[in-house]
Amino acid sequence: MTASDIQLLLTALASVVALVFLIVARPRLHPLLALLLVSLGTGLATGMPLDKLVHAVANGAGKTLGAVGLVVALGAMLGKVLAQAGVTDTLANAILRRASPRVLPWAMAGVAFIIGIPMFFEVGLVILLPLIFGVARKLEARGEGRGSAYVYVGVPVIAALAAMHGMVPPHPGPLTAIATLGTSVGATMLYGFIAAVPAIVLAGPLYALFIAPRMTVRPDDALLAQYASADDTAAPAAHRTPPGLGLGVVVALAPALLMLCHAVAEVLLPKGSAVLHVAAFVGHPIVAMLLGVVLAMVALRPDEPAAVRKALGDSVKPIAGVLLIIAGGGAFQQVLTDAKVGDAIVHMSQQLALSPLLLGWLIAMLLSVSTGSATVGVVGAAGLLAPLGAAEPTLNLPLLALSIGCGSLFFNYANHAGFWLVKESFGMSMGEATKTISVVQSIVALVGLGMVLLLNLLPRLA
Repeated sequence: MTASDIQLLLTALASVVALVFLIVARPRLHPLLALLLVSLGTGLATGMPLDKLVHAVANGAGKTLGAVGLVVALGAMLGKVLAQAGVTDTLANAILRRASPRVLPWAMAGVAFIIGIPMFFEVGLVILLPLIFGVARKLEARGEGRGSAYVYVGVPVIAALAAMHGMVPPHPGPLTAIATLGTSVGATMLYGFIAAVPAIVLAGPLYALFIAPRMTVRPDDALLAQYASADDTAAPAAHRTPPGLGLGVVVALAPALLMLCHAVAEVLLPKGSAVLHVAAFVGHPIVAMLLGVVLAMVALRPDEPAAVRKALGDSVKPIAGVLLIIAGGGAFQQVLTDAKVGDAIVHMSQQLALSPLLLGWLIAMLLSVSTGSATVGVVGAAGLLAPLGAAEPTLNLPLLALSIGCGSLFFNYANHAGFWLVKESFGMSMGEATKTISVVQSIVALVGLGMVLLLNLLPRLA
């Protein structure tokens, strides 16, 4: 490591500390302002040219809004239509009838496990927010359980979505590691499912039982009304019959089903296939969410165009602040990436003499934590270890890919867009968000690493 590398690492650490200070202490800045100020300060401290610094801020915010913001906005529209049509109530009541309060976190983790197979973390959370809020609101109204019903129901969902996102193809992290290392999709997927189950159990239902009684988190009333209408407005108008459970499930999960079709097509169909191109188009998160909104409008409220238009317009207002904060997080992430903080992490990791499986997890973890991008963590770790994988025939490459994916999940914090999505959606403070998403993903990452080391003792699959 050079003196420049050490300076970059110290600057990255100081930037995160400064960000937290600006938000939680005086002057208690709005997170968007704090993120932008820290982004500019970090760029200046690392010696980035002024024009490149401004470009990094704009590019990072734009990329994040393009990748996450449109999906969040479309998800808000879908959630509003589902809530006003009575679907959210129907689904919430069905889950509460079939699952006691004690079993509820396990049921929610199971739903998120299935939804998380084809979906990015942020997309899956947006799709499941109506269900999380609907179930938690009814649980809260009944006075069942202690502490925050929203944490009790939401933590298992966060854990399942995070585990699937980092461990199981066709998510971009595992796929990138598989392609870079030249290993098997099938074996990595099987290992990923095996490792994900204990990680979800420990970070989801069990951690929810521990942390929920110690928290009082409750989303903002405007955002709650967005996804789960209060009892006096939740029921559909008198002249409409609430949709059946089957129709409600199909409409609510339509985007997930489209993305799942794309995931299956990628595994079964040859590259260049016309059907694969179509599946990739309709299974893209933005297109899938758009089609889901249109289907909900047509299937649930076909005779009320004026009311639906007003509902869709109203749906975006409560999430405007969430979108801007997510964009600020993207700007901060891009500045750290362009400042070459990731290169300094790689140089530091090269000084360590560790098992390749542990080293892959560690490099991916350090890159992800420092740059705010799990993708950067996966790409950097896989690229660094690819020559070792090619030269060492005894190394279990599917497990190395899984280890890298697990490492990229560790301690999702203030420079990750997902952190801000969870924080703002649930109305959390910085400390509360750290106790939920940051701790949950850290548990998933550590349990995943433990499973990798355990599976490495068994006969390999490929």
